[in-house]
Amino acid sequence: MKNMKGSKYGGNMYVILVYDINLEEKEGQKVLRNVFKTCKKYLVHIQNSTFEGELLESQALKLNKELNKYIRKDKDSIIIFKSRNQRWLDKEFWGKVEEDETSNFL
Repeated sequence: MKNMKGSKYGGNMYVILVYDINLEEKEGQKVLRNVFKTCKKYLVHIQNSTFEGELLESQALKLNKELNKYIRKDKDSIIIFKSRNQRWLDKEFWGKVEEDETSNFL
């Protein structure tokens, strides 16, 4: 995961975080557990390997540092989509719709 220093969003930012952990080796399950627990400390779990929520830039940097302890740079990946505010994103649900756990951000 690339370093998040110098974010153009400053203070608060709305993020969607998606991860892909390689589970072909036994170690992958441990990595997956640690990544999930770490993401859950900062964001709302919305679907399988996807989290969303608002973060301060300082929180995003801490999240990055914590996740970098667990991910294997040659096997796992994390993508973070950032926006200044959730209102700049339209959210649509396709297929099975669960209770919208993110409604508290509206």
